[in-house]
Amino acid sequence: MGKMSIDLCGIELENPVIPASGTFGYGYEFAELYDINILGSFSFKGTTLAPRFGNPPPRIADCTAGLINAVGLQNPGVDKVISEELPKLSRFFSKKVIANVSGFSAEEYAETCQKLNPCDQIGWFEVNVSCPNVHGGGMSFGTDPKAAAEVTRAVKKVTTKPVIMKLSPNVTDIVSIAKACEDAGADGISLINTLLGMRIDLKTKRPVIANTMGGFSGPAIFPVALRMVYQVAGAVSIPVVGMGGVCSAEDVIEMMLAGAAAVEVGAANLVDPFICQKIIEELPAVMDKYKINSLKEIIGGAH
Repeated sequence: MGKMSIDLCGIELENPVIPASGTFGYGYEFAELYDINILGSFSFKGTTLAPRFGNPPPRIADCTAGLINAVGLQNPGVDKVISEELPKLSRFFSKKVIANVSGFSAEEYAETCQKLNPCDQIGWFEVNVSCPNVHGGGMSFGTDPKAAAEVTRAVKKVTTKPVIMKLSPNVTDIVSIAKACEDAGADGISLINTLLGMRIDLKTKRPVIANTMGGFSGPAIFPVALRMVYQVAGAVSIPVVGMGGVCSAEDVIEMMLAGAAAVEVGAANLVDPFICQKIIEELPAVMDKYKINSLKEIIGGAH
């Protein structure tokens, strides 16, 4: 059996499979189904400085080979995450977790990360400058290299933990944004977040989602995600975390060949809550099939 362990910004993971933020809650819902310690890690629900109730419903729309969501970063706020969610998580997850953080100003991102920094359970910060479902925050920082760099620098000043910047695909040149984050001190890049999409109800002739548009995810976006991971991995010298439409062990291998050091699984968790467990269990056989001895050795192999 091949070696599945990888290194993410200096921290060893047993395998590269990581449930993506917003699809795995704070972990305990899935811990009722299987032992989530088999995961490499997971990225917990997007957390902001203040509590957020999210967008009004309806906020989910079905699509061919995917779905659109406009949840709008609903979360209890960083103080409750520290006082309630992390202690609960520690009862059934023994590994380091990724803290996904969002905000509406560089200062807000920094303050949220500063509060979370002392928490031993947190191994990395995944700084979300790419959420398409909130107005005036998230994606507005991730579509401008200068703004993305500003957020990167602000967060790096307040934490000693690795900072991974999560980028938006809703841009014409994702490489320039990734390089701006690297130059500002980012320890890693994760991509892609959802593509901006919408559906219209033919009966009402109105948008299905109350927010009009939302984030399109699922298998349909995999080729776009793979292309962007390939482009960014070829342009930066820091680790890349690939995501977007990943549904199988073969998809994980493909993402790693494109340059991903680790791979996040998003919308597939909402379709099949056991998908990450299945991918991890299937990886050894897929590695054998393609004569892969070590996952570390194939990272960027397609370049």
